[in-house]
Amino acid sequence: MAEPLIELKGVSKAFGKNIVLDKVDLTIYRGEALGIIGPSGTGKSTILRIIAGLLAPDSGEIYVCGKKREGLIDDAADPVGIGMVFQQAALFDSLTVDENVGFLLYEHSRLSRKQIRELVEQRLEMVGLSGISDRFPAELSGGMRKRVSFARAIMANPDNPQDTPEVLLYDEPTAGLDPIASTVIEDLIRELQCTVGGCSTYVMVTHQDSTIRRTTDRIVFLFNGRVQWDGPVSSIDTTDNPLIRQFFSGKVEGPIQVIG
Repeated sequence: MAEPLIELKGVSKAFGKNIVLDKVDLTIYRGEALGIIGPSGTGKSTILRIIAGLLAPDSGEIYVCGKKREGLIDDAADPVGIGMVFQQAALFDSLTVDENVGFLLYEHSRLSRKQIRELVEQRLEMVGLSGISDRFPAELSGGMRKRVSFARAIMANPDNPQDTPEVLLYDEPTAGLDPIASTVIEDLIRELQCTVGGCSTYVMVTHQDSTIRRTTDRIVFLFNGRVQWDGPVSSIDTTDNPLIRQFFSGKVEGPIQVIG
């Protein structure tokens, strides 16, 4: 059996009267590629932020390597580093690629600028972007900006190895990209899973069919605040679950009601 790395037990979250997560149980195993899917507004990005320690649940417990998390990530460090790749890359427009990728090291480490730049170059090479350290985000294509955000997410900190991400959380990494650019990103995600210095464990939130099929091994389907289906990606075309069948067929008729 694979080792449980992160566990959510009875996690609930509401915004006002809108219950987004309702007593969700979820286990992320070491070395797996997990996809979290479901209709828009069903709490997928919310659950990523809770896993990352950026958002507190209203109730329930989170365990990382068997250790119960108390508070948010700023309150106490997790036993393993957790990196997050945001949907829009979230780069600082006024900073160079080097300054974006090395941001946390420039701000919170004692490493020299030369040492940080060398680490930045290593990470950029891993995502296929050597030699662009001095460019600004506005000079890059959408796909390149995504890859820069990957490089930032896997940045290591030699001063504090605990900060080095072991888990990556991807929030719609191929959103807004054309099919070819999406394929490049999907291939890169898989490559980073197998690369020394990458992250062997990741959680993927996406609506894109190709990204689901090419980057995940197991899927959980969120709907009405709960996990409605949990299974291997190889079963999505054969399951009798009506939610999965409607989601992947794109049909309007079914248990998922279209609003508006």
